Amino acid sequence: MYQIVTDGSCDLDQNLVDQNQLHVVPFYITCDGKNHQKEKEEISVEDLYQFMVDHKDIFPMTSMPSVEDYLEVFEPILKHGDDIICICITTKFSGSYNSTYTAKQILAEDYPQQQITIIDATVNTVLQGLLVLEAAQMRKDGMTYEQVIEIIEKIKTTGRIFFTVGNFEYLIHGGRIGKVAGVAAKTLGIKPLIVLRDGEIFASGVTRGREKSKRKVIENMINHFVDNQLDVNQYAFCVGYGYDQQEGQKFKELLEATLHEKFPDFHQTVLLQHIGATIGVHTGPYPIGVGIIEKYK
Repeated sequence: MYQIVTDGSCDLDQNLVDQNQLHVVPFYITCDGKNHQKEKEEISVEDLYQFMVDHKDIFPMTSMPSVEDYLEVFEPILKHGDDIICICITTKFSGSYNSTYTAKQILAEDYPQQQITIIDATVNTVLQGLLVLEAAQMRKDGMTYEQVIEIIEKIKTTGRIFFTVGNFEYLIHGGRIGKVAGVAAKTLGIKPLIVLRDGEIFASGVTRGREKSKRKVIENMINHFVDNQLDVNQYAFCVGYGYDQQEGQKFKELLEATLHEKFPDFHQTVLLQHIGATIGVHTGPYPIGVGIIEKYK
């Protein structure tokens, strides 16, 4: 038997965590640079976004789970005699993987019969969540430990996130865009279009206005399927949203309608999940977009 562990970057609702018998090690959030709170356990995602909306001049930060956090999760699993597959946020965004690796080394001597495999997801947020759910589905379908690891390493390369944000403030603060370009963008009302692939963020264009930017996000995603001749029914989809749940729901409905229009045989379920602190502190309170990844079947 084996258990699936991931970090809080996966941004999965607790009901999905419970249904799939997952173990999630949370990130820490600090709004004042001094006090650190565990995401979802000590501070909710909703409270974080409300803080950002109410305090536009303060930029919260996150810190990775500690080695001790992973030891607390890993050791009971190993004591029970189970192996572990741990799927961590891309190493290009966080050192969570390193904490996991150190915890593995500490436990290796006491539990020589159990295996711990750590996987760099090369993705984050709702896309990481989709990857973890695929691993959970494979376990339900009776796939072996080795099979799950092999397939996860293969399908993670197909993951993409197409998204936009409310403004440039957090991107400027995080050094993702130059201040001069940021001032010009604010003056012109330009919204950035962004894609995440292979663990890194890339610009994919700009547009004016929030509604146009959301439609352009969907257009860029559709073009990805068309240009690469991909079958939409072989992919899992998840819409991620920030502060505004109603906006997330409407975006999901627009996405589904567009997919049905462009691909009449489309029959996949589109998940809707809250983007958590790990990405939210870098994008601000209004990120919105869609993650896609090839399903293992």
